[in-house]
Amino acid sequence: MGIILKGLQRVPWGDLEVPRGSATDIPTLLSKAAWSGRDTGGLADLVCELGFVISEATAPTVPFLLELAGAPHVACKPEVLKLLLDIYSSHEWSHSAADALPKYADNYTHQVQWEIDAHEAVLTDRQIIEGLTDSIDPDVAGAASRLLDTIDAEANR
Repeated sequence: MGIILKGLQRVPWGDLEVPRGSATDIPTLLSKAAWSGRDTGGLADLVCELGFVISEATAPTVPFLLELAGAPHVACKPEVLKLLLDIYSSHEWSHSAADALPKYADNYTHQVQWEIDAHEAVLTDRQIIEGLTDSIDPDVAGAASRLLDTIDAEANR
């Protein structure tokens, strides 16, 4: 997995769930994103299904997405930043919990925590995102700016 993504093996991916089962494919998809073209589709489907549904594996994946975004050779930075934006913007589980009848609200406890953990993980390395706003690649700079604008808008709510 090269110089980047060295910590992948420290995460118990087989113990984490994604919408369609185990998260065991995430390390391979992260590595593919690091070393190939601009395709993060399979990865996005696992960690933020439909662009707004967080899974148990989302928060543990975010540090690696931030690492990819900050790595100089990664070609899919705009896509990675868009995925981070989708993750940070997701409130599906918290909204579902809020809308549930009181007797069902507790059914969403774990999912709401996944969301909170994923949002906090995005904020952990904000400086990486800030640095990308000055990228000479307008797609990267624009995606980083959109993510920061969303983060700042959330903070001002």
